[in-house]
Amino acid sequence: DVQLQAFGGGLVQAGGSLRLSCVVSGFTGDDYAIGWYRQAPGKEREGVSCIGMDDGSTYYADSVKGRFTISSDNAKNTVYLQMNSLKPEDTAVYYCAGDSSPALSSWSPHYGMDYWGKGTQVTVSS
Repeated sequence: DVQLQAFGGGLVQAGGSLRLSCVVSGFTGDDYAIGWYRQAPGKEREGVSCIGMDDGSTYYADSVKGRFTISSDNAKNTVYLQMNSLKPEDTAVYYCAGDSSPALSSWSPHYGMDYWGKGTQVTVSS
């Protein structure tokens, strides 16, 4: 079974940084994608970033480009989201998610994923 576990949320001041980690297990081969999504109170869940595990291709929502970086350590089965220059509007529950048949050329913040982990809370104070 595919499992995804997100870690690393917390409380940080505006302008600060956090790194989220997602430990992934259960996928066969490298032809899958891992994404980070977030949901703020009263808002729909949206995609933040995604990485193709076979070729390392990365994708970002416009709202986080230049501030967030997604990366993977395949040896550790872990995907990271480095978040810099955090803003209060980044406050949300962050989820990592997996897609077993990615078509990432069409990735957008509304891209659907097959598997979801439990979220981790990120709070950015002003």
